[in-house]
Amino acid sequence: MAAASALVTLAPAAAVAAPGGARPSPAAAPLSVPVSWQRCGPDSPADFECGTVRVPLDYRNPAGKRIDIAVSRIRAADPEKRRGVLLINPGGPGGEGLQMPVQFRRALPRSVLDSYDLVGFDPRGIGRSTPVACGLNEEETHWPRPYGTKTFAADTARSRGTADKCRAGYGTDLKHFTTRNTARDMDAVRAALGERKISYLGYSYGTYLGSVYTQLFPRRADRFVLDSAVDPGLAWRENFRNWGAAVGPAFERWTRWTAARDGRYGLGATPEAVSRTFWDLVRGAERKPIRIGDDLFGGDAIRDEMRGLFFGVEDAAETVVMLKDAAAGKPVPPLPEEPPPSDNEASSQFAILCGDAAWPRNPGTYARDSVRDGKRYPLYGDFASNITPCAFWDRPVEPPTKVDNRVPALILQNEWDSQTPLNTARGMHRALKGSRMVTVDEGEGHGVYLFGGACANTVATEYLTSGRLPAGDVICRAEPAPRQRSGAVAPPAPKGPPGAASPGRFGARP
Repeated sequence: MAAASALVTLAPAAAVAAPGGARPSPAAAPLSVPVSWQRCGPDSPADFECGTVRVPLDYRNPAGKRIDIAVSRIRAADPEKRRGVLLINPGGPGGEGLQMPVQFRRALPRSVLDSYDLVGFDPRGIGRSTPVACGLNEEETHWPRPYGTKTFAADTARSRGTADKCRAGYGTDLKHFTTRNTARDMDAVRAALGERKISYLGYSYGTYLGSVYTQLFPRRADRFVLDSAVDPGLAWRENFRNWGAAVGPAFERWTRWTAARDGRYGLGATPEAVSRTFWDLVRGAERKPIRIGDDLFGGDAIRDEMRGLFFGVEDAAETVVMLKDAAAGKPVPPLPEEPPPSDNEASSQFAILCGDAAWPRNPGTYARDSVRDGKRYPLYGDFASNITPCAFWDRPVEPPTKVDNRVPALILQNEWDSQTPLNTARGMHRALKGSRMVTVDEGEGHGVYLFGGACANTVATEYLTSGRLPAGDVICRAEPAPRQRSGAVAPPAPKGPPGAASPGRFGARP
């Protein structure tokens, strides 16, 4: 990718004081040298431009080592209606964002395309922005894992080895690949673009990144849309443990829905019967794994794969029917291959999740929590609480960001979202006291704006184009996705947290 660099001049004390008494953070000072833009590549659209912004690895030492942040843009369609820039983040952590302008131009309403330059960027450590790659193999990139007394020692050793491998490759540099520094990079991009403020559209993990930006740079945040939100007060281990608790109500909803359609699925005429059918499959697979094509699925693998699917009742019912047929020896179609995360994706995820907040250091804490949560939340509690490489990571250089401000923002959330459950979005809403929240009642799936119905889309588009937030929180009814404008296609689905980036191979069935 052809890209030229703009030198970013930084001042360690240039930040606006954050609300709530937070200490100012090192921040980017305004730039006089703009980004030098070039066409991103010979096969890319002619108006899709790329460049590079140089930023400090450690903002506490602005004169020290620098890294590259790859940025891209497509200019506003109507210069006379242009308001500013709209930065887009697809989620993760680990999601590359450089292609976002091209992908979102196909789906965003004309009014938004007229109003903003669409700006994409690969966050630090990811893609073309000084990528972190620890040399992890497929076994090391796979997590979370189920807890077991016989496997915990191996899980602990693997987690320690992963942390050691990353430490050996990057040393103390690894401490600086964090969400707080990515937010500072966003402000450096703002300065490099010559903008006084930025607007922002962030999905999943991108909602946390956006909220951190509002805390560090409240006067530079213009119109922020946070879609499918995490709870900034739970970063990060407690957000993952929340998966174990959140899947319980989703599973109960699924048993009720499926029991009412026993004639169609044959999984049981009562919620209790449907539940027994599923757990009988799990216990049977523990004794004799279920074969689907060339793959074998034991009980733990089924629990792992099904966790996200239970938030979408129809897909879950069809999948359990497939498992039941396969266990009975009936022919079922093979599953598509699902490649593991890349070394860069997994390594950068660990760097950010482990570097944002201190995790427990004692392996015994994970063992005790896994046993307790496994009993309390049998479907996934032991997965969510088991040990990770963060137990052996170097201590963070900064405390976690306490998000507590009144910066206006719009939060969008499906009621039944497996990656960022409804209660985490409510946590974001409480932290951003100037926000409004749109909840899609009975909405399923990860991602609302451009993925759901017209109600939420209309509210978000109105906010981005006029700056007007709803007078109060909004409840939308779940509905089919709106018809795309001519030639438009939906953007790529948001990237959820690791372990939840997709419903798994079962969910990828044709």
